[in-house]
Amino acid sequence: MKPDLEALNRALQKKRSKKKRILWFVLIPLFLLIIGGGSYFFHIYNKAQAVANGAYSELGRGDKSDKREKAVKPMTDNISILIMGVDESDTRTKEYGTATRTDALLLATINKNDKSVKLLSIPRDSRVYIPSEKKEDKITHAHVFGGVDSTINTVERFLDVPVDYYVKFNFKSFIKIVDSLGGIDVDVPVTFTEQDSKDQQGAIHLEKGRQHLNGEQALALARTRHIDSDYMRGQRQQLVLEAIAQKALSVNSINKLGDLLDAVDHDIKTNLTFDDMMAITKNSMDSRLKIDKLQVKGQDKYIDGKYFYVPEEKSVQDITKELQGHLGVTGKLDHKKL
Repeated sequence: MKPDLEALNRALQKKRSKKKRILWFVLIPLFLLIIGGGSYFFHIYNKAQAVANGAYSELGRGDKSDKREKAVKPMTDNISILIMGVDESDTRTKEYGTATRTDALLLATINKNDKSVKLLSIPRDSRVYIPSEKKEDKITHAHVFGGVDSTINTVERFLDVPVDYYVKFNFKSFIKIVDSLGGIDVDVPVTFTEQDSKDQQGAIHLEKGRQHLNGEQALALARTRHIDSDYMRGQRQQLVLEAIAQKALSVNSINKLGDLLDAVDHDIKTNLTFDDMMAITKNSMDSRLKIDKLQVKGQDKYIDGKYFYVPEEKSVQDITKELQGHLGVTGKLDHKKL
């Protein structure tokens, strides 16, 4: 008995049609997911660009350090970024106005070739020469005297390295950044009690040991200094900053980008353009972040009845040499590339 070819063909066509329906049933949601994801990232990209444009604030000197022959760019050069945390809050603005000090001061140098970062903590009470005032004073006061430009000029003179870029944030933005990331994990080195961002005494208490911190707790850890010294305080600031960087660059934080951008909007100032930020992020994402933490050694001293942290000359010279090598620049007059 001969098979019914017409019936067989109809069966095959029906089977192929069913397969196509199954295929489209799978592909259409997948396509929508891709389009939706693309729309999300397109939205995030545009939002990041808007935030970066809003945060941009050029220095009075322009885009080139006085210690550079020409302006540098993150895509093609080794660069340095001065990170400034200012003691600015609604409470302090009412009391002190706009004369804010740098409560945290860290200089990061980035070597594009080996994807490494050297992070130097500069104690806030370091006694240094402040060019805008033509006198020696606490480095934290440089911002009070002349804002970001004064602080950068002071750091460049102190360390004899170019400061190419800066990022300045306040207490409010710091707390929002940490909270937008879902908190950070830090090995708290010491048990302490500290005031919160609203200057409420004893509001924050942390025990020694590894734990998960929210924004207020992370700020308290970075700020507390009366329990030991300015030197140890610098170490705690490095711990907190490294934890934030690792969390922000982790894959798990991709879905928190929107919240992170909301956190930094309006409260951060920088002379990094959006393209500069993208270049730095790309270089950081390409490999595991390697951070070498440095500190200026010194002694606690009282001069004319005021407390100062007096940097050791040899420590400053050693750090200067290390940072110059990391940036690939030479001596103190022209800082030509090696």
